[in-house]
Amino acid sequence: MQTIIVTGGAGFIGANFVRYALAKTDAKLVIVDKLTYAGNLASLENELKDPRVHFIEGDIANQNVMQSVFLEHQPTAVVNFAAESHVDRSIDDPSPFIETNITGTFVLLETSRKHIAKLSEAEQRAFRFLHVSTDEVYGSLGATGLFSETTPYAPNSPYAASKASADHLVRAWHETFGLPAIVTNCSNNYGPLQFPEKLIPLMVLNALDGKKLPIYGDGGNVRDWLYVEDHCSGILLALQNGQPGEKYNIGGGNERTNLQIVDRICAEVENVLPAAENLALKLQGKTSYQDLKVFVADRPGHDRRYAIDASKIRAELGWQPAYDFEAGLAKTIRWYFENRSWCETVLAGKYERERLGMGA
Repeated sequence: MQTIIVTGGAGFIGANFVRYALAKTDAKLVIVDKLTYAGNLASLENELKDPRVHFIEGDIANQNVMQSVFLEHQPTAVVNFAAESHVDRSIDDPSPFIETNITGTFVLLETSRKHIAKLSEAEQRAFRFLHVSTDEVYGSLGATGLFSETTPYAPNSPYAASKASADHLVRAWHETFGLPAIVTNCSNNYGPLQFPEKLIPLMVLNALDGKKLPIYGDGGNVRDWLYVEDHCSGILLALQNGQPGEKYNIGGGNERTNLQIVDRICAEVENVLPAAENLALKLQGKTSYQDLKVFVADRPGHDRRYAIDASKIRAELGWQPAYDFEAGLAKTIRWYFENRSWCETVLAGKYERERLGMGA
């Protein structure tokens, strides 16, 4: 049986990957998570009952912890989701991003390198280190064009710079030490279990509660949106069939401006809770979720447009997304509407949906 260390497995994409991998493989999953504000065991409530799942609360930047995990569980693969990931928070305080995203990746790479040195030649060839990264490492696009695997790196936020640094470390450990490593770079994920500081869950919860829907700048910033389960299917394909030393871009092909996203959310929330039945709106004398929209000062250094060319993973590994944006968003909004208790649990004492990322 394969044993996969899943770092950051109590976070948004990590928890969804745990769920997906349990359904699609017979692997044993060793979850390592620091349980920061964005990682919560409530996201793994059912998965932790599976005998194939073992959870360890630990910091990937702690060398002693990671050596102990590798020694005890003898992994055949590592999938690294562990990261500080919110751009706004990286503007307010970059230091956790440096520690987790760069130092943590370095510790994982070194621990993996020392681990496989003790394995047989066949086991070394079979081992995989998959590092999950972001399209933000590529910087900002103009009105046209797509990010490919050969696009030069040009990160513009502390978050993006920390992830770019980690990507370079992974490449270097493959080239220098022969570590069988793969990098995936994804576009903006959305779906269940996302901490409500990100655009889609924040707007959904604010709309349901009759709170303002703050839109940065003119709302014209463009992102390529990827349903989280589609991302997880791409990661698993890359882990199983990807070539060491390669990188694979995973994107949904769903470009939308932030304003388009908010407008669509307003329409979909109307389907689950009509504005006429929302007491929070009635008390404000509002008759439509659109009335909650407000434009606010833009984020410092806000990249204008991201879009991914996912033709490589489609052609080489046969990946195809299962969800178009409208279907994925409707499913996501329904999930947040039906899981308010999860939202309350993960937000409690950690975040009150306030504005972040204005800098010093």
